[in-house]
Amino acid sequence: MTLPALDARLEAVLHLIRSEVHADIGTDHARLPLRLVRGGRVSRCVAVELNPGPLALARRMVARARLTEQINVRQGDGFAPIQPGELGSASVTGMGAYTIRGILERAGERLPPALVLQPNDSPLWLRTWARENGYHLRAERLLPGYWAYPVLRLERAEGPDPAYAGLPAAAALRYGPLLLREGPALLRARIEADIERLTPVAAPGREAWAELAAAREALAVVDAG
Repeated sequence: MTLPALDARLEAVLHLIRSEVHADIGTDHARLPLRLVRGGRVSRCVAVELNPGPLALARRMVARARLTEQINVRQGDGFAPIQPGELGSASVTGMGAYTIRGILERAGERLPPALVLQPNDSPLWLRTWARENGYHLRAERLLPGYWAYPVLRLERAEGPDPAYAGLPAAAALRYGPLLLREGPALLRARIEADIERLTPVAAPGREAWAELAAAREALAVVDAG
């Protein structure tokens, strides 16, 4: 069986995963687990899907690939079908950042030591959650698409996250500390677009004022790099 192709954002997710046991939460048609197992990036995978239609298709795809021993497809909401300590890592992709944060908050002790997250909007909620819950940012990517797709790898660790050291906090949380240091063209374009959008409407005391200040700080970091 020819494995399904992944778009650029899921290819980026795939390359940030290497684990003995991985779970893909909201797996849809199980494209990512199939590629992870066939590519040797994980030994076993749990594919979690809530909706009956995609769940049935995921089971058919795994059966056709003859990977039922390595990929266990489970129905459930978020991490509910996962046992505490079962996983080395998990991915949650293709959802809004606020939705992903809710899934992580409900997971409790089921959360694994490593997470790869791909929100469809600003990952500010996820970076804030990580800092509050003992996860350090180990890698960030920004992928072109319908909009710029962020991809984050988080790992559980003690103490303050060194990724944020020496950077303005608001800018780093909004745009990503590792991305700010790397300064890719896609990030610069986003920062400049934010400055152009916010400048006419920003005024002291308004939310746009703080957002504009963060964007200007971010651009200064990129320029300095």
